[in-house]
Amino acid sequence: MTAFPLTWLYAPGDRPHVVAKALTSGADVVVIDLEDAVAPDRKAYARAATAELLAGPPAVPVHVRVNALDGPWGEQDIAALASAPGLCGLRLPKITAPSEVTHVARRAASADLYVLLETALAVERAYAIASAHPNLRGVALGEADLRADLGMRDDTGLDWPRSRVVVAARAAGLPPPPQSVHPDTRDLDGLAASCAHGRALGFLGRAAIHPRQLPVIERAFLPTEADIERAETVLKAAAAEQGAQALPDGRFVDAAVVTAARRTLSLARRR
Repeated sequence: MTAFPLTWLYAPGDRPHVVAKALTSGADVVVIDLEDAVAPDRKAYARAATAELLAGPPAVPVHVRVNALDGPWGEQDIAALASAPGLCGLRLPKITAPSEVTHVARRAASADLYVLLETALAVERAYAIASAHPNLRGVALGEADLRADLGMRDDTGLDWPRSRVVVAARAAGLPPPPQSVHPDTRDLDGLAASCAHGRALGFLGRAAIHPRQLPVIERAFLPTEADIERAETVLKAAAAEQGAQALPDGRFVDAAVVTAARRTLSLARRR
């Protein structure tokens, strides 16, 4: 997997032809969904089809969003898929406690785990969950469920939980989380604006539910030419003179600014 995945494309596990298209979409990671996208009477088929796909290495990294642990299918999903040769990560929905993470880590000792925080309780416990086990590689919000839990009618109230999860991830030594999906697949201008806002909050990349969203997300999170030029200026100045300093344009350069510049140039290599 690329060091900085920016696009995470969901595909329903009971529709193998859609999964096949997702694998050629250009997404950094394909997330096969066994949960919300699959009807109850299709769960077993989706699990079997996914296990068959992951019997060998797929063309791009594949994660699987299993069903919730407190329901009738989650444990079966984990048992069937945790050791699949082609699996790159298990995504655990509706996690509310660190003990749930450690439980799955015991059941799936070789799997990288990613959790979705989708309730007020999960957000309150964000750092405890994010630091629950070494096999946990990332956290993210499930915003549709969180809106319902909090009774929100729009995104206005989500900035605090978004920031909470960003801070919790970084405090636990995890990568910056990707944003939750933008549900209107035709509203590309709205997606771009939302990504810009998410980037400002500290998110890196975004989940998608349609391939047309992928280039919008990638453009939003990749550094611009101006960003690259500024980062290169910072690194040249840091190489020429040790310690804090001021650039001719008035910008102050210290160790934190240098770290940010290096991250910008690492992302720029994807261009």
